Amino acid sequence: MIIGAVIVAAVAVVGLWWWNNRDAGAEELTTLDTEEATEETPTAAADPASPSNPFGLPQREEPAGIPAPPDVAAPPENAQRTESGLASRVLEAGDGAEHPTANARVTVHYTGWTTDGEMFDSSQRRGRPATFPLNGVIPGWTEGVQLMVTGEKRRFWIPENLAYAGRPGAPQGMLVFDVELLEFEELPPPPEAPSDVAAPPANAQRTESGLASRVLERGTGSEHPEATNVVRVHYTGWTTDGEMFDSSVTRGEPVTFPLNRVIPGWTEGVQLMVVGEKRRLWIPEDLAYQGRPGAPAGMLVFDVELLEILEAPPGMPGMPPGHPGGGGGSPH
Repeated sequence: MIIGAVIVAAVAVVGLWWWNNRDAGAEELTTLDTEEATEETPTAAADPASPSNPFGLPQREEPAGIPAPPDVAAPPENAQRTESGLASRVLEAGDGAEHPTANARVTVHYTGWTTDGEMFDSSQRRGRPATFPLNGVIPGWTEGVQLMVTGEKRRFWIPENLAYAGRPGAPQGMLVFDVELLEFEELPPPPEAPSDVAAPPANAQRTESGLASRVLERGTGSEHPEATNVVRVHYTGWTTDGEMFDSSVTRGEPVTFPLNRVIPGWTEGVQLMVVGEKRRLWIPEDLAYQGRPGAPAGMLVFDVELLEILEAPPGMPGMPPGHPGGGGGSPH
């Protein structure tokens, strides 16, 4: 499935998971998307084996091809065109009255071709629709699906600058998709940046590592997670200029991950919490992404709600030697 690469959520979650997977050559996950990492729900856990679609890298297993439409090479004269260069035409009218917004989570069936007629991905061939946040996919999908109503089938001609923009390993050039919108659900609006996003207040709790935090809402639990636990959380992350770069809240799905396999500031900070607690973390860059190209830079601010503490499954690798706070754990 193609749902997973351009996902906005990937930035933070991939980075969190990347910390412990950076030397293992592990595939980047798109949620803390693993979340939710199913073909039916390719969100903050988009399917890492589905690379060539509006969200991921090219597929490893080529599905049997669905014949390309006769107008695959170029949009016809009667196609609807937008200012961005997106072209489309309705194949079958829908029975819905409302259009999804960019903040919706949609469920669709789709097939994608390059303009030479080669099919590179299809939920139809897999026999399962795909569900994903509309603001977490390639721009042509985000714009185009908002033109649709439930039950509608539409063909899109997406120019390269609204698709993968030459990304290595992804389908190249203009792409053609047949999309059927099955259903959608509007998700909560993005949380506003907190007033103290630029720097921790004087009354913030500070640790020796430089991590700062303050409790936003007390929890109901009595136990703190350990680094070896798996935790389930809701979170939103901002840079210190107030720009939100990731949020499980806007995706409408909490995320579950091993606490010792994320950036050090998360590993340390979440251990301060109890179930039900909401806490704001100011994570200095050396406990975050450390200047990793493409990741959020500088100090990062996260609002985190700890929903559940779980035992790590048997055989889950520990932190690698040299990992901040890790010691001589098993290789990852």
